[in-house]
Amino acid sequence: MDKGDNMTNNNEILKIAVKAIDSKKGENIDVIKITDLTILADYFVIATGTSNTQVRALSEEVEFKLEEQGITPHHVEGRNTPWVCLDYGSVVIHIFYKDQRDFYKLERLWEDGEKIDFTNCLED
Repeated sequence: MDKGDNMTNNNEILKIAVKAIDSKKGENIDVIKITDLTILADYFVIATGTSNTQVRALSEEVEFKLEEQGITPHHVEGRNTPWVCLDYGSVVIHIFYKDQRDFYKLERLWEDGEKIDFTNCLED
């Protein structure tokens, strides 16, 4: 896969994930480009659920919508916990219950990353 294909795949994953989170009323969705900061991933998607049940529902919806497109996670961590991490290689999706998100403050840890405006992902 060349770099152009990877960018297309990243954009597809980001668009599907953000739409899935938004469709289930996920809150405070942030997309941060971290390509130049780490080899961990190219993008983080960070979102908040209002309860542990909603966190699970958000993560399940993201997985379902991406699997519909033949995209499966490399690893999932924290199923049925207040912080679910879905690792799609170059895109890592963190879905938190509010208290967990406030405690870990990933946005602050990755503040040197580039915040991406995802509102165009919600149009269609």
